[in-house]
Amino acid sequence: MRRATALIFLSMLAVVLASCQSKAGGPAGSKGTAKTGAAAPADPSNPAAMPSTPSSVSPERAAENPLPGMPPVTDPHDIYAADRPGMLSPVVRDFIPRIYVPNTQSNTVDVIDPATLKVVDHFNVGKQPQHVTPSWDMKTLWVLNDKGNSLTRIDPKTGHKGKTIPVVDPYNMYYTPDGKYAIVVAEQRMRLEFYDAATMKLKNAVWVPCKGVDHMDFSPNGRYLIASCEFSGAVIKVDVEHQKLIGKLPVHHGGMPQDVKLSPDGTVYYVADMHADGVHLIDGEAFQQIGFIPTGKGAHGLYVSRDSKVLYVSNRGEGSISLIDLATRKVTAKWQIPPPASPDMGGVSIDGKVLWLAGRYNSEVYAIDTETGKLLARIPVGHGPHGLCVYPQPGRYSLGHTGVFR
Repeated sequence: MRRATALIFLSMLAVVLASCQSKAGGPAGSKGTAKTGAAAPADPSNPAAMPSTPSSVSPERAAENPLPGMPPVTDPHDIYAADRPGMLSPVVRDFIPRIYVPNTQSNTVDVIDPATLKVVDHFNVGKQPQHVTPSWDMKTLWVLNDKGNSLTRIDPKTGHKGKTIPVVDPYNMYYTPDGKYAIVVAEQRMRLEFYDAATMKLKNAVWVPCKGVDHMDFSPNGRYLIASCEFSGAVIKVDVEHQKLIGKLPVHHGGMPQDVKLSPDGTVYYVADMHADGVHLIDGEAFQQIGFIPTGKGAHGLYVSRDSKVLYVSNRGEGSISLIDLATRKVTAKWQIPPPASPDMGGVSIDGKVLWLAGRYNSEVYAIDTETGKLLARIPVGHGPHGLCVYPQPGRYSLGHTGVFR
């Protein structure tokens, strides 16, 4: 009885302490001391505990004061307005459509023709290739050989492998919205390294208090980024122009944040979490958690539909894809891939009709009809397929990863 009474007291104390947590965080582009944001007030694995609340900023305000040199925001209510079906830039219009699949355990890349749903090329790369990343100008694809400490170039016009250059610990890679820098996400060393995008020479390295830093997305005005800390149960906010940490925000206790995607109106960051089995909603301006959406076991990758209405969430732990209505922030459907399946990273086809995802633990790639959720094909590839790249894709420029375009 005493033990039960003590447990009740401790539970009440935890609630009181949680309610007393301060709300702190820097404004966009803040140059002040790094701060810790407001953590979720309760366990977000319980949907009732994390109802969605409005963000602190309007789309127009979020797009104000853009980073010098970045392309203008054409529609503050839809940052993906240039990603509509078939809206290919003249830069990529003549590129051959392909799906580039990095196989982390095989140290290879498989190339799939989306028209025939067959592997048409295969080549060796460095050790543990994690992602295939389009450059900001969309003229080059980079294979990120994490443990090989290198990047291998692919010419997307021909689909052929090019030269390999030395880069240390390139788990992931993004580009600043102005196109000046490639940000190499050095996960093992907890660093964001800023390389000259034209020469790929290292210019600056920023250590971050973020174990397992791996995915990110940028504010509509390009002034800051939000990145996930896979092994810290948190996200961080970084000033892009000054390349400085703004703050760190704990999310679900014991969580494992993964992919990060900005809402079309630029006011909310969706952060997939493999342990919380859903998606955190982060207000980037106020730098606080404003909601949580349960999706399925092992929520991992996030992809916006070509009409900017749906967010596809790959639930790697249960072999499913959840569809979140971006207007209501509610799950409207779930597609189950016939087991065994482990949907991971991927992208959407040029016309928006097919969602491509790597089957991380099943040595295969899934092609899924976005109208019906039907599995069109499961294509055998090498071992450990991870951050596959659907290319080309619509958009004016690339922010990196497996293809984030605006």
